Amino acid sequence: MVHDSRYACRPATERLMRGGMSDGQSTSPMTLTTLLARVDRYLLLVGTVVLAAVLPVRGTGAKLLDAAVFAAVALLFFLYGARLAPRAVLDGLLHWRLQALVFASTYVLFPLVGLALTTALGRWLDPALALGVMFVCVLPSTVQASIAFTSMAGGNVPAAMCGASLSNLSGMVLTPLLVGLLLSAGGGGFSARAFENVALQLVLPFVLGQAARPFVGTWLLEHKRLTAVVDRGSILLVVYAAFSAGMVAGTWRQVGLLDLLRVLAADLLLLGVVLLANVWASRAAGFSKEDEITIVFCGSKKSMVGGIPMANVLFPGHAIGLIVLPLMLFHQAQLFACATLAQQYARRLAAAPPTDPDRLASSDKAASVRT
Repeated sequence: MVHDSRYACRPATERLMRGGMSDGQSTSPMTLTTLLARVDRYLLLVGTVVLAAVLPVRGTGAKLLDAAVFAAVALLFFLYGARLAPRAVLDGLLHWRLQALVFASTYVLFPLVGLALTTALGRWLDPALALGVMFVCVLPSTVQASIAFTSMAGGNVPAAMCGASLSNLSGMVLTPLLVGLLLSAGGGGFSARAFENVALQLVLPFVLGQAARPFVGTWLLEHKRLTAVVDRGSILLVVYAAFSAGMVAGTWRQVGLLDLLRVLAADLLLLGVVLLANVWASRAAGFSKEDEITIVFCGSKKSMVGGIPMANVLFPGHAIGLIVLPLMLFHQAQLFACATLAQQYARRLAAAPPTDPDRLASSDKAASVRT
């Protein structure tokens, strides 16, 4: 029997649209052209890496940069807390079977596939790069891309909003715990300093943001451009600091073109396995096509917006540049792969007969989001 709860997350959808997304992105509709235009933001990251290679910071400048990074990450997670509507996440649990599958994909399937992959490729991957691949696996989903791809493909957008927001909220706790549990063998487990950084830079600002949400939430919604600058600026600052430190320490002399190709191959294999597993699991569980689309896209994304600042907090004293490199490559791979997949879903839905149940469900879903 097909599980159909198209309207389970409708109250949550309305609140999410009023309160903004937890990764700081807009909830406006997104076309394929607009989505692929986000590649330009990726080029900013590449430019930042080049700048760090040409003009690395040393000595007192490096200490000042570390202080600026600490403040930027704390501000970023304060804004996360101020924009996230917790009630919307709770309402999303009404569609618990779908949310459970997305949750399991994000925090169970990904780590298991990552462990198998890094174990099999351990001989060929630099330990820091292997650590970075595993770090990708324990990150939460990204909100904006999950919703955008789900919408493009004709999936259950309200459930995507709920699932991606729940993933982000859970990541505040689960990502640090999984880092300590799964990455200790690679030198990435919790230290006292890492625990202190998580408390001061992530948890405390997030809690303060939640407390301040009734007072600043509306203002932040009206000044999305400012929050976008903080989101992107903090990421670029962390990337510059990480790659600059790597240049000064000579870390990048250890990485060649072959290492980059191996990491990219590992990312593509990881993404492919998770996508196929989500398609199979959603069909085996009897979900409708629109719910399958939601599961596939929400369960296969990883957040670079939250991941890069988290890496800076969770891996003190490590080669952060090497650790976040797999995430940067994975982010680009998921954009292109899922844009192609979303087009295929949309074409199949458009070609279906007008009386097809999945096409009717998609039309009802679109109507529920608009009203």
